[in-house]
Amino acid sequence: MTDPYLDANILVRTITQDDLARATRCQRYLRRLELGEEVAELTEATIAEVVYVLSSPRRYHLPRPAIRTFLAGVLAFPGVSIAHKGTYLRALELYEAHNVDFEDALIAAHMERTGTAAVVSFDRDFDRIPGITRRDPQ
Repeated sequence: MTDPYLDANILVRTITQDDLARATRCQRYLRRLELGEEVAELTEATIAEVVYVLSSPRRYHLPRPAIRTFLAGVLAFPGVSIAHKGTYLRALELYEAHNVDFEDALIAAHMERTGTAAVVSFDRDFDRIPGITRRDPQ
């Protein structure tokens, strides 16, 4: 039997507390992950969705530092399994520090991990991240 995957709604309910009954259940589950009593897989897509939903001006509009702190805490749980945890922690740092979209921060973090310096993009947000060289496609 394989470990279950953790969906974005569990994380969103936990931090927003917008449905108290479900939030309580989510908190209990995350506590078991924090203690390593259970293990769950987390995906890149789930992290991106959580950032998108929590930062959305039409939904929760949480500040970047709150999002980074919450997700960094979850990523540190012994019961949360994801390849390249450090890359996602770095992406959250870049997202907060350079005011770029999380997806761009994630690309930059992967670039740092693999030693890649250039990205092909029209998105000038990459220009804000030190060590990243952006070039337009030719």
